[in-house]
Formats: sequence, structure tokens, C-alpha cells
Amino acid sequence: MKFIHLIFILCFSISLYAQQDIESFLNTIPEIQFKEIESHTSIYKTYELKVKQPIDHKNKRKGYFYQKVFLSDRGKNNITVIATEGYNMSFNRLYEPAQILSANQVQVEHRFFGNSVPENKDWKYLTLEQATADLHHIRTLLGKYYQSKWVSTGISKGGQTTIAYRYFYPDDVTVSIPYVAPLNNAFEDKRIYKFLDTVGTEECRKAIKDFQKRMFKKRKYILPLLKWYARGGNQKFTYHTLEEAFEFGVLEYSFSFWQYGVDCGSIPDKNASVDEMVEHFINVVGISFYNDKDVEHYGPHYYQASTQLGYYGFDTKPFRRYIKAIGKNPHASFEPNKMKTEYDPKYNKKVAKWLAKKGHRFIYIYGEIDTWSATKVPESNNVDSEWFILKGRHHGDARISSFDTDEKRRLIYALEKWLNIRL
Repeated sequence: MKFIHLIFILCFSISLYAQQDIESFLNTIPEIQFKEIESHTSIYKTYELKVKQPIDHKNKRKGYFYQKVFLSDRGKNNITVIATEGYNMSFNRLYEPAQILSANQVQVEHRFFGNSVPENKDWKYLTLEQATADLHHIRTLLGKYYQSKWVSTGISKGGQTTIAYRYFYPDDVTVSIPYVAPLNNAFEDKRIYKFLDTVGTEECRKAIKDFQKRMFKKRKYILPLLKWYARGGNQKFTYHTLEEAFEFGVLEYSFSFWQYGVDCGSIPDKNASVDEMVEHFINVVGISFYNDKDVEHYGPHYYQASTQLGYYGFDTKPFRRYIKAIGKNPHASFEPNKMKTEYDPKYNKKVAKWLAKKGHRFIYIYGEIDTWSATKVPESNNVDSEWFILKGRHHGDARISSFDTDEKRRLIYALEKWLNIRL
């Protein structure tokens, strides 16, 4: 009788757990604080979570911080997509894979960005190992409720996070879908220079370079206009001087031009006025990116680029006679407080080797003309993964919604095969 009684209690407990809703479940997890927020649609119930994370996952005596997470719940038996942000998470959005898979979504702000910052910030704990351990902790906690398959996705630096997460925790998800995610091979990845020398037409590349030279040649007329532009936008320049910001912006112009697919026909020609040149320059790249507020905002990104992820510099050979403020070998990474950092190439070398041999069930999405496609994950015949290089697409529109019919068919086939589902 006692045995039958125990079986009854066990079955009753399992039944209660099966009926448990997400709010009841979250109330049982002491590491999570939550509140319901406005949802994408009536299909979802959406919550903002604060998840308690160790500053150092290897030594929890270092203290804790709370990480911001958006949870969109569609049902405990549905697939769950974990969206790995690369920066701060200013709003709740539903990623394409969650829509396609009718999935729950867990959107995670990156540590040291936005609201997910320790009170006493020690930069040495901003590593890929620590950031992916954050994701693994969230996956472990919520995986007790969402027990179906998990998929990860992220865009740009968030896509880099998706790749790193799968590398360090290969069993956490079944499929990974990084969008426009670079895999750099150096602190200054010079493959970007080759890309900028070959992308598009020769006529367009010449028009870009000629415009950059005209900008430099007319700096004495342009700088006063940029000064008033900065003052009107309440932008301060102490990390960089205004002239340094101008030179960085002109060098960055070609990178940004292709990254976001600017129309070659929009480039001001030699007869354009200074006002027309400045307006176009500001629309494509400008100087706002180099003001103190933005440099501080992206500081954690620059720190990671300078220590593990790698980044890019500028090919200054065509412009050396014009550069006066930023030196002969300027780099695009601006470390917080101009601290000294050291780039360690080990991570990128290890992950590149792992992806080529063991990186199965990845869906890589890149834009053909996006500058970051210069350092994309190389295609490999040794893994069961898919690469989509979208013709004519840039960093902002290389999305599943831009796929043609054949690409959509190939995507659905891969998802159905790997996840054992029907879409």
C-alpha cells in the first residue's frame, strides 16, 4: 500500500508540473526576478527578467550582477530560441527563427552592456568564456521548463556570440543561426582591405576614393560645418578631437558605404558644394560615432575586439598625404579610457578549426556586399551546415525575409532535418 501511495504522489506531482505555467515556474527560481510586459502579439506572453549571474563563473566569491533578459512564452512544449545579443538590449524584438519555428524566445543582453553591468566593473571578466557561461546558466535554469529543442541566433556581434556559445557549450542547442557574423583572424584583419578593393564596380570604387580625397582636401571648409553639427547635437569630443573624428570618419566611409549598401549614384561628384558633401558624409558615416557618448557606449565592444574577437583598421596608403591627426596606422577599436590591451589570437584560431571540422547544424547568413562578409566563416564540406550569401544584400538586410524561393526551400529542409519537425 505504501508503494502504491508513493506512486500516486509521484504521478500527482508530475501532473502538477506538467500543468505548471511559466509564471508559476519562474516563481520557483530564486535567481530570477520577473515582471510581465507588453507582448509582440496575443500569441505570446512576454516578461522582463533579471537573472542573477556570477561576475566570475569560476569563482563566485567575486560577487554577482543581474543580467537583463526578455522572455516571450508561447508554450512549454514548443521549441525555444535563445537570441544572443552582442550589445545592450534596448527593446524586445521577435527574431526570424522564433517566428518561423513558432518558438518561445529568450533574448539575452550581453554582459557589461546596458543594464547588465556589475556594480564594480572589472574588465578582465568581459571574456567570451564568461559571456557564454551566462548563456549556459540561463539555458540551464529555463531548460527545466522548456524541455523541447533549443535553437540559438544572433545578428552581427550577437552572431559572434552565437558562434562562441555553441563552441563552448556544443550541447546546449541543436541548431545555431548567426547572421552577418564575422570571424576575424587578427586584431587588424587585412582581408577587409582586399574586399574594399574588389567589391562592386571599378567605377563605384573610384568614385568612393575620389570623394574621400575631396573631403580631405576641403577640410578647412568642412571642419567648421562639422563643429556646428556637433554643437547642435550636443556632441562632445574629448576622447577624440573633432579633427581626429573627421579623419576617422573619412577613412571609415568606404567600410560603411558597403556595409549598408549605399547607392553609388548618391556620391557627390567634383562639382558638388561643400554643403552637399557634408550632408552625404553625415548620412553615410559622419562623426557622431566618434563622440564621447558613443565611444563610451561601445566601449565593451571595443574591449572584446581588442582582446579576443579581433577587428579592423584602415588602409591609409592612398590618403597618407592628407592625414594629420590620427597617425600612420590608425585602428577602428577605441578601448575604454584608452586602456592598454593585448589581443590574444587563440580563441579565433581554435573556433575556426572547430567550426571547419565539428561545426555541424549551423545556418550562416551573409550579405554579398556587406563589408563584414570579408571575414565570414569559411565554407567547409566537412560539416553538415548551410551558408547563405545573399546577392546584392548588405549588413542590414541580409535576412531570411530576403531569401529567394530556392534559398527558403533549402533553409526549411535543413531545419526540418536537424530539428525533426515539419514546417
